[in-house]
Amino acid sequence: MATKLADIAQKAEVSQATISRVINGKPGVSQDTRNKVLDALSSMGMAKEQLQRNETRLVALITPDLSNPIFPEFITEFVTLLAQHGLLAVVCTYTPSGASESRFLTMLQNQPIGAAIFLAGVYDTRNTNLSIYRSLSERGIPCAFLNGAPRDMDGLYAGTDDAGAITMALRHLVDLGHTQIGLLMGDRDHYPSILKYQAAQQFFADRQLARDESLNAWTTYGMESGRMAARNLLEQGVTAIACASDQLALGAIRAAKFMGLSVPNDISITGYDDSPEMSTISPSLTTVRQPVGKISRSVVNGILAMMESPKLAKRRDTLYFEPELVVRESTGRCKARE
Repeated sequence: MATKLADIAQKAEVSQATISRVINGKPGVSQDTRNKVLDALSSMGMAKEQLQRNETRLVALITPDLSNPIFPEFITEFVTLLAQHGLLAVVCTYTPSGASESRFLTMLQNQPIGAAIFLAGVYDTRNTNLSIYRSLSERGIPCAFLNGAPRDMDGLYAGTDDAGAITMALRHLVDLGHTQIGLLMGDRDHYPSILKYQAAQQFFADRQLARDESLNAWTTYGMESGRMAARNLLEQGVTAIACASDQLALGAIRAAKFMGLSVPNDISITGYDDSPEMSTISPSLTTVRQPVGKISRSVVNGILAMMESPKLAKRRDTLYFEPELVVRESTGRCKARE
């Protein structure tokens, strides 16, 4: 197919990207150029429909840096599933010191992508500008957004039930006798953390567990930020900490060890994600597992449906999946802190 595109591009004196836009009916090509490409196809005995069937379709995977191991896990699933359907994944990883999410979206403007899957992005943060996504929807490109509350834009929203996840973790800790439970959340404007926090407050209210606001910590995602925030909670005498991510939980474990506390004898800690290797660290982490396989399969099926029927890409659909509590060594029965 690449050879055919190159031959047609040479014949029509345009780029291969322009050829792809013409055969797929995408905007951004003048009528004169479009006619020139169609004339080149005709003179070479090729049909536009034939090229549409044979063209390798690209799907962009837009993700933050891969320091959080849950993102590589999702990417592996998506790349494998997309390939099974003849779709080639293009992974765009944005970092603080590299290309930004908006920069990648600008770069993708001129690429013949058939769909885009966002593992995270500004859409999952409250009060953010969504204009960077408009260019894709204007081109009719199907989009899927993971683990963020539905926003005012078309696409498939899929992820894990955040409220159910934190409720599972808190119920486990209360069943172990803990009442002084700290919450270690991510950014205050990050929808997944907001949903977890709201569900946690409802859980405490339903159980009539009085808590001070100082037992709620908000920070950026990461082990070091988790360590620093957890230290403040530990100094207040909490006997357990429920964390919004595995990385935050690992930071909390480090803080406990630095303060001479034993996990789980002195302090119980839960995470969220069940990232790879959480079962192999010491102590192994009790966490709430995201159903990565189920989410990935559903998103790919949704993307395929939207690619086949463009009208499906012009609406908002949601798919949320139940998580699973995985009990390991980092939680134990409550013992009074001295």
